[in-house]
Amino acid sequence: MTRREFIPSASLFTAAMAGIGAASLAQSQQKFSMHYAPHFGMFQNSAGEDLVDQIAFAADHGFTAWEDNGMKNRSISTQQRIATSMVKHNMRMGVFVAHTIYWNEPSLATGNTDFRNKFLDEIKDSVEVAKRVNATWMTVVPGFVDLRTDMGFQTANVIETLRRASDILEPHGLVMVLEPLNPFNHPGMFLSKIPQAYEICRAVNSPSCKILNDLYHQQITEGNLIPNIDGAWSEIAYYQIGDNPGRKEPTTGEINFTNVFAHVRDKGFEGILGMEHGNRYPGADGEMALIQAYQTVDGQGG
Repeated sequence: MTRREFIPSASLFTAAMAGIGAASLAQSQQKFSMHYAPHFGMFQNSAGEDLVDQIAFAADHGFTAWEDNGMKNRSISTQQRIATSMVKHNMRMGVFVAHTIYWNEPSLATGNTDFRNKFLDEIKDSVEVAKRVNATWMTVVPGFVDLRTDMGFQTANVIETLRRASDILEPHGLVMVLEPLNPFNHPGMFLSKIPQAYEICRAVNSPSCKILNDLYHQQITEGNLIPNIDGAWSEIAYYQIGDNPGRKEPTTGEINFTNVFAHVRDKGFEGILGMEHGNRYPGADGEMALIQAYQTVDGQGG
């Protein structure tokens, strides 16, 4: 299952690297004030292809979390190796994708028994993966909208399925996080807005069903990032990051991540913020520029 492809920007790079010298590299050793979570491939030019080496590189540069959408598809031995490395570096595990996502056909919105049972079986499988890699959160996307069915019925179908999934997850202290997706990159998906996800989570009424607020998607879909964070605060358990346009690191687009991160931090959020974006610039220098961008917007590293 392919989640997304990130294409490096071809824009000029030399000028952006000016000023990244010994002082900024030394600063990069400090821990960030929040749990930003890179993913595999983000630091591959600096750390090499080995997954454990990439985790170690991130830890050495101040990151305290990691996420891997494709974790469920890795071998058990690889999952165990990753988990051991993260324990060694005192890093927290972020989300992985919990189930098959239907990008072009209705699934959970239909109330179809076959779709529902397959989803619930995959949630059961994800419990074992989560235990193996010390994860708490797993991503859930309810799939495509059912154009033949009223939205009220679709919402009821999704709520019922998520209640059953919560019954599976609650005894293990695990949480599925619902991710609304923007209609530009993913037209036709059932779940697209934070207030919609909030309504569903309130109806499911379980600690195992919360919101993944992907700020890139929500900037495109509805903007109003901080008010929607406040409105849905009780149901948001996880954030993902990407600037718009371009879906690269903070400071490359229009979102004021300095303010957004400060707001979330000041409200007491202690969870993970997944770095689900590409690198603006190529190569190892681009990776250091990405780290510097997070130093800039974090504001309280150390």
